[in-house]
Amino acid sequence: MSARTKARKRAIDILFEAEQRGVNAAELLRERVATPVTPAPLPAYTGELVEGVVDHWSDINELLSTYSQGWSLERMPSVDRALLRLGAFEVIYRDDIPDAVAISEAVALATQLSTDESPTFINGLLARLAEVKPTLA
Repeated sequence: MSARTKARKRAIDILFEAEQRGVNAAELLRERVATPVTPAPLPAYTGELVEGVVDHWSDINELLSTYSQGWSLERMPSVDRALLRLGAFEVIYRDDIPDAVAISEAVALATQLSTDESPTFINGLLARLAEVKPTLA
C-alpha cells in the first residue's frame, strides 16, 4: 500500500469517526495529531485531505446530492459518504491528482471497507463529477 493510499485510508477513518460521533472532522484531526491513537503519526497528506473536505463540505455535499441518481446523501452508507467526500475533494479541488487516480483510490478503498455494490456506485458518481468538473468553475 502506497504512502498516499495509507494517508487516504486514515483520512476516511477520521471522516467516518467524526460523522459517527457527531463532531467536526477538523477538530477530530487536531485531536488525533495532538494525541495519536496509533503508534504511527498521521501522514501530512491525511491532514490535507481532511481539512480540504471540511473546507469544501457544503459544496461537496451539494455536488454529491445533485449527481447521485436515486440516492440521497443520508441514504448512503456512512463509509460511502466518507469515501465520496474524499474522492470528490480530490477530483474537484486537487489539480495535482489525476481524476483517474482519485477515482481508482476511492474505489479500491470502497472494495476494502464497504458493501459489494459500493465500488460500482462510487466509481460512477466520481466519474460523473470528473465529467462535469469543467462546468463547475
